[in-house]
Amino acid sequence: MDDHDLIRRGLRHAFDRTGQFDVVGETGSAAEGIRLANLLRPDVVILDVQLPDGSGLDTASALRHERPGIGIVVLTTFADDDVLFAAMEAGASGFVPKSAPVSEVIAVVRYAASAPASFAAADLAEAMKRRLAPKEPQLNALERQVLALLADGLSVAGIARGLYVSNSTAKHLVARVVEKLGARNRVQALMAALRLGLLPTDTHQTGDHFG
Repeated sequence: MDDHDLIRRGLRHAFDRTGQFDVVGETGSAAEGIRLANLLRPDVVILDVQLPDGSGLDTASALRHERPGIGIVVLTTFADDDVLFAAMEAGASGFVPKSAPVSEVIAVVRYAASAPASFAAADLAEAMKRRLAPKEPQLNALERQVLALLADGLSVAGIARGLYVSNSTAKHLVARVVEKLGARNRVQALMAALRLGLLPTDTHQTGDHFG
């Protein structure tokens, strides 16, 4: 389940090339994904965190409840610790960032098929360490890019263009950065980032460019 047709086609091609998987269905919505999973009864479902009609994590939880033996792999742009642990709590079998190589995606899918009730993630051990020893706000690489673009005065639309993502994805990323920095708006987020040393001290921001 992914609302980007290009990603779905890329995954299908990658699995077809192995000669070891049969892709029985695909969709871009949560509701249709649950319907197809119950109809086609696949061994593994791959889903994104953000779907047009709902949360992929809620979808994972519903699938786990309806089909306890299904493998569920979360493949997402938002590969930070909070989302990783949320995926684990939702009953996912594996968690992979979209930046991961195809070989890693395939390996996690294989694992999910053989051990659907367990959980695999390449960064799980480090994420556990970070969770047990919290320090400064944990911004992943993508969120740090968003913070830098905010400091440059870019609007949500400008950030979307700069990162080659949709406006809704850019808006979600900005909101996550603001939340993680314990701020109520973007200006407060930038001030907090300066205090924490996440931005150069010569960063200037008037707020006039925010949109």
